[in-house]
Amino acid sequence: MSRRSGTVRVARLFKRLRPARRPRLDSGAAAAAGAHAPSTRPGDILIKDLAPRRRAHVSGVLRAVTYRPASAKPVLVGQLDDGTGVVNLIWIGRRAIVGIEPGARLRAEGMVVSGRTRPSIYNPLYELLGEDI
Repeated sequence: MSRRSGTVRVARLFKRLRPARRPRLDSGAAAAAGAHAPSTRPGDILIKDLAPRRRAHVSGVLRAVTYRPASAKPVLVGQLDDGTGVVNLIWIGRRAIVGIEPGARLRAEGMVVSGRTRPSIYNPLYELLGEDI
């Protein structure tokens, strides 16, 4: 096998994997997340006010959920938006959770860590909410 054909095969492999890593957006969820007012539930913290190394309760709308390919380690990532900011909710060891999908309203609790692009909460406790937060 020539070096060029090996490079082409690797490029094709990455091209196949790339779409599976992109967040799945739902047009209704994106519209709901944009129009969502900041949370006013008692005890909740606005996402813009989250501090690393502090336990927090947040609520909002999942605007995207990232599903990893079967060959990767099982990790499920949801982006929770409350109208003031976005926090990543990361479940390690899970490929899917019933009810965790774009547009779902939920309340999450956990330890906040500073992520690369935004704050994150690993393996949060969560509660699926109805239409009114």
